[in-house]
Amino acid sequence: MTLEKQFVEKGIKKNQLEDFFEREYPRAGYTGCDIQRTPMGVKITIYADKPGLIIGRGGGRINEITEKLEKDFGFEDPQIDVQEIEKPELDASIMAKEIKNAIENGANYRRVASGVLRSIIQRGAAGAEISISGKLSGARGRTERFQDGYMKSCGEPAKRLVDKAVKHAKTLPGTIGVKVKIMESKPEEEFGGTEEKVEVGDEKEGKGFELTEEKINEIVDSSISDAKKSIEEVEKNLGIEEYKKILDYEMDDKKRKGMMKFLKKKIDGLEESD
Repeated sequence: MTLEKQFVEKGIKKNQLEDFFEREYPRAGYTGCDIQRTPMGVKITIYADKPGLIIGRGGGRINEITEKLEKDFGFEDPQIDVQEIEKPELDASIMAKEIKNAIENGANYRRVASGVLRSIIQRGAAGAEISISGKLSGARGRTERFQDGYMKSCGEPAKRLVDKAVKHAKTLPGTIGVKVKIMESKPEEEFGGTEEKVEVGDEKEGKGFELTEEKINEIVDSSISDAKKSIEEVEKNLGIEEYKKILDYEMDDKKRKGMMKFLKKKIDGLEESD
């Protein structure tokens, strides 16, 4: 067998093993595995958020796993090691699965994504990005992106420092894709570089304003009168796209006629002025 075919076969077996653990332990928070060849045989390290569900009481399930790996995958005398994920919030696979399960259970994708993004950043990540694609509302598919902190999208640091995962939620309108990217540390921190500093005093009025997901959720969750007051406070910084984004959130969540009428009136006024 050629070297190329050996690599292909190893890759196929690794993917089959990943699928097996995903199906076998759906509630264990399985996130990945490593296969190492040793003089004694094969050592398989399983990484999971809840290793106890894989090991079983008194380690009883390890023998079952060993038998299945020998029978179904042809591993000779596999040695199983189960490791717990110390910081599940910084594992892209676990977070993507959490969002997927919540969407399949009928939760609002914006609330779920915003909550997960917040927990990732609070756990100490340098940055995170969540993309949700599919028929989120209405007949047409689209992509919503939630981002916070620092994120590298290309180059060697992106390959080395960014953890990525993709999951697919099955819903009645169709399949919804969930992609999570987590950057645990900045390259500058690792190599002792310096960050660029922005002088706040030089900012022009409204230039530093950003309509965040958290701010939109705050507006939509409050009463209509409080929501209007919150909008009036930042009105000079809002354009047509910002109003449309708030309207999308309102139509997906609360569906209050008074609030939707107020937002549509704002959008119509801006369109006429243009």
